[in-house]
Amino acid sequence: MPVWKLLGGYRDKVPAYGSTMCGDDLPGGLSTPEEYASFAEKLVARGYKAIKLHTWMPPVSFAPNPKMDVKACAAVREAVGPDIDLMIDGYHWYSRAEALYIGKELEKLNFAWFEEPMEEESMSSYAWLAENLSIPIIGPESLGGKHHSRADWVKAGACDILRAGANGVGGISPTLKVANLAESFGMDCEVHGNGAASLAVIGAIKNCRWYERGLLHPFLDYDEPAAYLHSLIDPMDDEGMVSLPTRPGLGEDINFAYIEANTVSHD
Repeated sequence: MPVWKLLGGYRDKVPAYGSTMCGDDLPGGLSTPEEYASFAEKLVARGYKAIKLHTWMPPVSFAPNPKMDVKACAAVREAVGPDIDLMIDGYHWYSRAEALYIGKELEKLNFAWFEEPMEEESMSSYAWLAENLSIPIIGPESLGGKHHSRADWVKAGACDILRAGANGVGGISPTLKVANLAESFGMDCEVHGNGAASLAVIGAIKNCRWYERGLLHPFLDYDEPAAYLHSLIDPMDDEGMVSLPTRPGLGEDINFAYIEANTVSHD
């Protein structure tokens, strides 16, 4: 059986959001707010009903820059209109004042959530930010401690949506624990990252709205499987829906012949 069925089998498909790569300085890539807007239009045409931006970080010369982040968010909102859900991952170690400025602007743009703008080791900073913004704060993404640290975040009011992914908190079981923890407090748990393990968790739980599909960039074709796979784990239809795999286990369609042909050593 597929793992997601063994874990409970809540649903057999889930809406995906297109998760962009970080901004760059490549002409035609994601180097300007206008290029983010153009790429967002292409993602909507592909079928995505939601988009999450990762904006610029060092070593891009001007990054991090709160005003550039806001410009990109505004350009994307104007390009896609009011009916597409938008999010931003502000993983830029901003100060409280900078995060508050960005958050206030995101509220005007009707963004669905604000993710990881400050150091996550400072839980009190997130509690302060959540208290001062109406936009949902989501986290923690990269903080250690599995469900233990996330329980502290709930108790402190440091987030409105919990965050955990199988690749980041130690696997499927810890991610499920975080999701169950969130559900007991009436909160969603948005599962971080793409891939078979996170998708299996999403198929088993109710309190996750989206599957994070990406990372996406104008120069890459996400729908082309990697060489070691016969097919994608997360094909998406024209309506932005990803079906859960029907193959046994995690459901990956691995090209073992390719792996064997390219193995360097068996030691």
